[in-house]
Amino acid sequence: MTPPGNTSESMGMQFLEFAHVCERLEGTPGRLDMIEQVAAVLPGLDDEELPVFVRFVMGRVFPDWSTKKLGVGPNLLYDAVAYVVGTKRETVREAINTTGDAGLAVEGLLARKEQTSFFTEELDLTGVYRELERIAAAEGQRSQREKLRVAQWLFGNARPLEGRYLARLMLEELRIGVGEGNVRDAVAKAFEVDVRLVEHAHQAMNDLGAVALLARRDPDALSRVTIEPFRPVKMMLAQAGTIDAQVEEHGEVAVEYKYDGSRFQFHKVGGVCRIYSRRLEDVTESLPDIANLLLEATDHDVILDGEAVAVQDGRPMPFQYVIRRFRRKHEVDAMMEKIELVPRVFDILYLDGETLMDRPLAERRKALEGALREHVTPQFRVTDAAAAEAIYTDALDLGHEGVMVKVLDSPYTPGVRGRLWVKVKPGVETLDLAVVGAEWGEGRRAGTFGSFLLAVQDQGRLLPVGKVATGITDEVLADLYALFKDRVIARSGKEVTLEPEVVFEVGYSEVQTSPNYGSGYALRFPRFVRVREDKSVDEAETLDSLAERYGRQRNGQGSF
Repeated sequence: MTPPGNTSESMGMQFLEFAHVCERLEGTPGRLDMIEQVAAVLPGLDDEELPVFVRFVMGRVFPDWSTKKLGVGPNLLYDAVAYVVGTKRETVREAINTTGDAGLAVEGLLARKEQTSFFTEELDLTGVYRELERIAAAEGQRSQREKLRVAQWLFGNARPLEGRYLARLMLEELRIGVGEGNVRDAVAKAFEVDVRLVEHAHQAMNDLGAVALLARRDPDALSRVTIEPFRPVKMMLAQAGTIDAQVEEHGEVAVEYKYDGSRFQFHKVGGVCRIYSRRLEDVTESLPDIANLLLEATDHDVILDGEAVAVQDGRPMPFQYVIRRFRRKHEVDAMMEKIELVPRVFDILYLDGETLMDRPLAERRKALEGALREHVTPQFRVTDAAAAEAIYTDALDLGHEGVMVKVLDSPYTPGVRGRLWVKVKPGVETLDLAVVGAEWGEGRRAGTFGSFLLAVQDQGRLLPVGKVATGITDEVLADLYALFKDRVIARSGKEVTLEPEVVFEVGYSEVQTSPNYGSGYALRFPRFVRVREDKSVDEAETLDSLAERYGRQRNGQGSF
């Protein structure tokens, strides 16, 4: 089997070494031990290997901001492995169903074939990365054939243990429990730099691989890293909270309307602009009206944070109308006539070459009002809860979800969900949870998935917290089956394991402790609300946040 691309010889880290590192980490339960192990590896990597290793060990191939996508689904994986081991796709599928883990199944299949010594080239870390780049670059009618050819070559040269982690990397679920926090701390330890500097650089660069390289080459430069236009950063997140608690703790606060729309990040330099979704995808072509409105509203180079809101006769429309526009790639003009979107901008991260993220919210707000002539969301500063409650009531009367209550001296912290911003809205409490499995339905739901297994994030691991089956109409059930049927990784009886790519918003009445789920918690009366197509699995509720909600319930503060 000949390589599909030009592979250069390397004296650096072999992919088998990487696999052994992953195997050790997979068997390491303690966070501090994990950090020690990753930190021990980093200094020995060369400049090309270091960023690749850092991303790979978190189960990622490309930086979060990158537009490159592998696009390798289970079926392509089945076909590639079946070809290499000389069997049928169904045999591979059955092996994965039996183990419930694509990586372990591929390892077992390759072990059977190993006796024939079918691998001809040693795989090295950067060589594997280059081949995965080729998979991501494949486009057009023959793209699936090209992706398959590269995948066949990789598995054809992989030893069994390499196959375990290669398969998981292709599905972008490494399952070794190493998250961003662990790698951040490992980078700081390996290169003897302040972890706060690593965090600062990561927030701006949105690529821990590049941050690790900088930490080794020029640690002093970590403090000088700034965000760059057209390289989107994660968006600052909010926790659920109460008006009373925020006013009591901080005195004067900023209150803004909470829109039932979809977050966007607007980047502009000169006459060129791009719009990025909450998942950091470039959605400019789907939202030309938003792009034009904001281009006309500023003469400055900016990075703005805002929300796209669907309106009809001046009133906001539900979230599902907004997401239809974000998904639209064809016949955009026709959809623009059906669904009018308007931008509501509430923050500014960059202005004319200067990064503003570390500035207090009050200063950023002043800069925003000076840079943007229109489309700035109203902001009200209040010092007592009664005034904030009145704004909250007005927001609901206007058709909005509720309000955001923000601390005036808060910096902008990308990807961080803290109490510097809290969201206040009525009704049942909800959580955003990753969908990791499903169960076939019965009776009226036969032939579709009747319930879904949900999970929280915990340092790169997804830990189950319960199942949801209620709140799903027949129409939605059919849509969910279409959404998930090609994401099935494994089957076991009535249960299936799904690629963790989708987030559900789920209502609940209470968080309870439970020995039945890996998270240690379960939701009482969970109810499906909607698919959060604007959110990635990385934004699912964390275990720490869930534990905090449980603690507040126990202290009589409700689920907030």
